[in-house]
Amino acid sequence: MNVGPFQIVIILLVVLVLFGRGRISETMGDFGKGIKSFKKGMTDEEPAKPAQRIEGPAEDVKAPEKQPTSDKTAN
Repeated sequence: MNVGPFQIVIILLVVLVLFGRGRISETMGDFGKGIKSFKKGMTDEEPAKPAQRIEGPAEDVKAPEKQPTSDKTAN
């Protein structure tokens, strides 16, 4: 099922009839404002602080010891 140029024109005409010229241009304007606001929000963000260097040796970490568990499902 391929959509050709003729089908795209028909779809555009149906959308234009359903929503009207004013409604489509208003929606596109709102969409543009949303993108502009998003880009502005991304540039207003403060840059991340650089990571601090850890001085000194790392501590040794032991794995927790496994404790025997009782099987309560066996009868």
